Amino acid sequence: MRVLILSFAAGIWLTQQQAELLSWRDLGCLAAAVAAAWALAAALRGRSPGAARVAAAIAVFVLGFLFAGARGQLQLADTLPPENEGRDVAVIGVVSGLPQEFDRGLRFDFEVEQAQARVPQNISLAWYRGQREDEWPLFREVHAGERWRLTVRLKRPHGNFNPHGFDYEAWLFERGIRATGYVRSRLPNERLDEFVPRPGTLVERLRERIRERFAAALPDGEFAGVLVALAVGDQHAIDADKWRLFNRTGTTHLMSISGLHVTMVAGLVYWLAAGLWRRVPALALRLPAQQAGVAAGWLAAFAYTVLSGFGVPAQRTLYMLSVVAAALWLRRTTAPSRVLLLALLVVLLIDPWAVMSAGFWLSFGAVALLFQAGSGRVGRQHWLATWGRTQWAVTLGMIPALLALFQQFSLVSPLANAVAIPLVSLVVTPLALIAALVPFGPLLWLAHWILALLMAFLGWLAKLPVAVWQQPAPAAWAVVVAVIGCLWLLLPRGVPARWAGGVLLLPLLLTPPPRPEAGELRVTTLDVGQGLAVHVQTASHDLLYDAGPQFSADSDSGERIVLPYLRALGVQRLDGIIVSHQDNDHAGGAASVLGALPVAWLASSLPDDDPLRAAPVAQRRCVGGENWEWDGVRFEVLHPPAADYDQPPRKSNDMSCVLKIAAPGGSVLLAADVEGAAEARLAEQPLRADFLVAPHHGSRSSSSADFVAAVQAGTVIFPVGYRSRFNHPHPEVVARYAATGARLLRTDRDGAVTLRIAPDTGTVIREREQSRRYWHGG
Repeated sequence: MRVLILSFAAGIWLTQQQAELLSWRDLGCLAAAVAAAWALAAALRGRSPGAARVAAAIAVFVLGFLFAGARGQLQLADTLPPENEGRDVAVIGVVSGLPQEFDRGLRFDFEVEQAQARVPQNISLAWYRGQREDEWPLFREVHAGERWRLTVRLKRPHGNFNPHGFDYEAWLFERGIRATGYVRSRLPNERLDEFVPRPGTLVERLRERIRERFAAALPDGEFAGVLVALAVGDQHAIDADKWRLFNRTGTTHLMSISGLHVTMVAGLVYWLAAGLWRRVPALALRLPAQQAGVAAGWLAAFAYTVLSGFGVPAQRTLYMLSVVAAALWLRRTTAPSRVLLLALLVVLLIDPWAVMSAGFWLSFGAVALLFQAGSGRVGRQHWLATWGRTQWAVTLGMIPALLALFQQFSLVSPLANAVAIPLVSLVVTPLALIAALVPFGPLLWLAHWILALLMAFLGWLAKLPVAVWQQPAPAAWAVVVAVIGCLWLLLPRGVPARWAGGVLLLPLLLTPPPRPEAGELRVTTLDVGQGLAVHVQTASHDLLYDAGPQFSADSDSGERIVLPYLRALGVQRLDGIIVSHQDNDHAGGAASVLGALPVAWLASSLPDDDPLRAAPVAQRRCVGGENWEWDGVRFEVLHPPAADYDQPPRKSNDMSCVLKIAAPGGSVLLAADVEGAAEARLAEQPLRADFLVAPHHGSRSSSSADFVAAVQAGTVIFPVGYRSRFNHPHPEVVARYAATGARLLRTDRDGAVTLRIAPDTGTVIREREQSRRYWHGG
């Protein structure tokens, strides 16, 4: 049975690695193959049991592939037709999720019941405040479970696509969200029903009421968002600084409704119910106290899991507890590995896309490690020794997964969790849950006070210089070897040569990241939406040219896109940053990068009063004529001339720093946002380049005929956002470049574009093409 479940899971995982799904016809043929393989397994069972098991495993593997493919086809069918993108559509439906406030408005999931045009059933909407208050009188009144008539403008799911980046489209696909968009505030919008009673809406309305009660009881509570997350699973009120602290201390799993919390609630209710049941003889005679406690504990776990939003860690725990509860109820014993695998099977039957989430691997991996740590032990041990062994097992065993997924792990995690787990699981979470059921403010005040003490301790740990190990993204083979090494190290004491497992960890920790050779060049134009960020790498130097936009007061592309990408590549310092000019879509992410990495110097054309000019880094002006050489690659600033700083042009775009990079195998021109006047002056210089990042995202006011003719680029990259409201790149500009025979690339369609330039070859890598999955692009 165990082998069959793992085979089924492997088939599902393989489906999620496909760029395209099999057609319904091909899936039908695959179903026939499954039936034939299963019949073969049945025929071999008596004559050759080993061959029968192999045939059955193959049949179940293909069944998993078939099952996930069919579910994927059904999900893809609920799509937004391209002709309905960007047009106003009137819809009627129900607010199906918790509304979330952000600095510019409100965001919520919406289940469509009626629409004047074809749209998906489940969509995600933002309701922006707008410029005038009369444009948003209703948006604060949106609540879970209400039915609304709205006028919306939708687009197909689309996210930034970068090496080692977060797959936003996969996240939406797993949740069943097949379009995103916004409410048209200036057009009629109307609430039709105060509440639509359904199981899902009842739960969401309850979660919202608890969240509101917590906010009212702790109006100035710095950690009120953590208590909300522990009670109802809503993590949106936890700000980015706190998440960074939890990541650095390895306590992220405790600040959401994890399997540990669900198990704790089930165990507590089991203990209380069984104890009370025993004290009533009439009840104990009708049903044994153990069975009564099991039923009560399971119901508590189910209720808490539903209240939490039904996340993967909570699901996994609920299903495992269900297996254990059934075994106890029936007075049967079952192996821990069978419990874990049955939970795995149930999770994948309900949600075959769970294998795409980091939480899936971390939650199942952590429990498997706990089982591994507890196996092969003879006799009882002191609770402190047991606690230390389990901490060692989870800390060591999760290193390969954490480095593969996040390129870091916390070195202070054992100490942080030794204090945080008892406090959060046995004190803070029970107080938060009781406060959710009983509206008694002092319980929340006490929980908040204890949490504040814990956060002070975690903050001290997070500031230690050795708090976190960070490194480049490891190769897949190194991760596999390290997993084997961890399992070997965790074998029971007495197994010979356990130390050899540590040797198998060395490739994971010490293999250096690949870099260009001397004279070679790697240039990556990152997909940051409507903006620009370019990473330039030579054999021993790294340069960042622009850092993308700032999205909101606490979110920018520097932190969300640029830094994760640089860390995954093993870039621990930058030899320079060039901020081309003052526009937010080029300079918005620079402060985050400067605050996170050592930087040798910052070159820019920014005015003296710009906040970046006060950054604690060596500052220099971007002046035409400056040049330097790194590792056989020449860098030259072509614009702006020094005289422009005395009399700046009317448009800040024409103060853009223009950089030309020349390697033996080819040259690259980074033109930022220069427009007509600056382009005319540039065209008087030698501009010829093999690769060009198009000026001003391909706007109509740039890429003049003279400039295009002067550059004569063979490949042109347009850094643009999906369905840009500025209509970038402009069709006339695209036609102008196309007429030269240039290869045209664009980040909204191709994702990040990487140029690898060697003396004898030049390679272009489009991230969306290289890492495509079947849910990308709609």
